Amino acid sequence: MKYAFLSDIHGNAVALESVLKDIHSQNVDEIFVLGDICYRGPEPKRALQLVQELNAKVIKGNADEWVVRGVRQGEVPDHLLEIMNTERDWCVSQLDDQDLSYLEQLPTDLEITLPNGTNIYAFHATPTSLFDVVLPETDTTILSKKMMTSNEANLYIYAHIHLPYVRYFNGKCIANLGSVGLPFDGQPLSSYIIIEEKNDQFVVSIQRVIYDTEKVIKQYEKVQYPNLEIMKNVVLNGTSPFGK
Repeated sequence: MKYAFLSDIHGNAVALESVLKDIHSQNVDEIFVLGDICYRGPEPKRALQLVQELNAKVIKGNADEWVVRGVRQGEVPDHLLEIMNTERDWCVSQLDDQDLSYLEQLPTDLEITLPNGTNIYAFHATPTSLFDVVLPETDTTILSKKMMTSNEANLYIYAHIHLPYVRYFNGKCIANLGSVGLPFDGQPLSSYIIIEEKNDQFVVSIQRVIYDTEKVIKQYEKVQYPNLEIMKNVVLNGTSPFGK
């Protein structure tokens, strides 16, 4: 059995379509979505519709929370608060009340037991926060304390940081999905993870997918997206809009 985990689509429906095509070619049995569906991309409505059509299990990300209630002081650098709320308001203008209700009611974590007995705990940022940032190089002691709160899980999967990685320690595994729509690792390639059962074990593999970045840039320009130049740079270069 194969399972695909994806997240951080951020309104980039073009990238999502490419990832879903790749998932189909991998003969995946089930798909899970770990949040951040609409905000910061040129096609929030279509991205949401594509996710809903999957009939997948979906959880909430910080960007989904922002779409519902706005970006608050302290959640982003102060100098970005106004423009990020302008982007949020544009995103909301592309959605309807039913879309907002869907995002608001999403759960915040998933506990999954595979047929071979592997227990997976999945969440967006940390088990207790949609906003905390836990980077790949985080010390294992801190990583265990912040992320591995469920002793029953063999595998912990999260999203949020847009930096795909896999680490093994203390007999457990933790993996980050990267991002479908806005990768931050210097590669303008979508990222997602496949989990494959191997007898009583599991294999974690990071998948990178090419998508039409130029088409997405033209979409941003066509809709006159707020913060246009910054978001074009993110898409073209695969770098964070927040800097290092």
